[in-house]
Amino acid sequence: MIRNKFIVLLFLLFITVAITIDDLQADQQNLVLGQRLLEQGDRGGDVAILQRKLADKGFYNDRIDGLYGPNTRAAVEAFQTEHELEITGRVCESTLREFSQEDELISVLEVSREEILLLARVIHAESRGEPFEGMVAVGSVIRNRVEDERFPDTVREVIIEEGQFSSLMDGQANLYPNDAAFEAARAALLGFDPTHKSIFFYNPQIATNLAWISNRPVVRRIGGHVFAQ
Repeated sequence: MIRNKFIVLLFLLFITVAITIDDLQADQQNLVLGQRLLEQGDRGGDVAILQRKLADKGFYNDRIDGLYGPNTRAAVEAFQTEHELEITGRVCESTLREFSQEDELISVLEVSREEILLLARVIHAESRGEPFEGMVAVGSVIRNRVEDERFPDTVREVIIEEGQFSSLMDGQANLYPNDAAFEAARAALLGFDPTHKSIFFYNPQIATNLAWISNRPVVRRIGGHVFAQ
């Protein structure tokens, strides 16, 4: 009986790991517009690129956050109407063909290679073991701070601001980031924001002082982190 339970547990563990790997690979592939068809409910860097292209063409005036919501759908429908396409609110092959693939977006911010590496280092240090969305979320918090007037206006300055990221103080940020961290940094810079504009995050299991954040509204919990505005 014990042996059978052990075998079942191993099987469930295998399935869980397989699903996690598949989800991670799927998320990491969604960073180029045109690799998949898009519809309301989708999320990812490719949705952020879509939103930016729609905004550049005058169809979208909401936040570029990589979340395909009602406003993005309405913008797609307006785009389809002007180009005499079938009005579906979904980005299918015929709609994709109307978008120029030239000048592919790489960031919603002006960033240097050094800043991309620094961002990936912090993501790797702060969110190792988290789901891919959780890694992107950490990068999004940093990007959101750059865009917030209460914080410095470059990725580097936000990261090195004194006392903000424990991984800089304990040396974890010195570790070279893995591929997932680089992909998460790229997704965050494309505009994918699963935190819904959050500018703070913490792990309630290891945080030693929560007084500073107790009065801030919690937006989401992703993996082991809490994200707040």
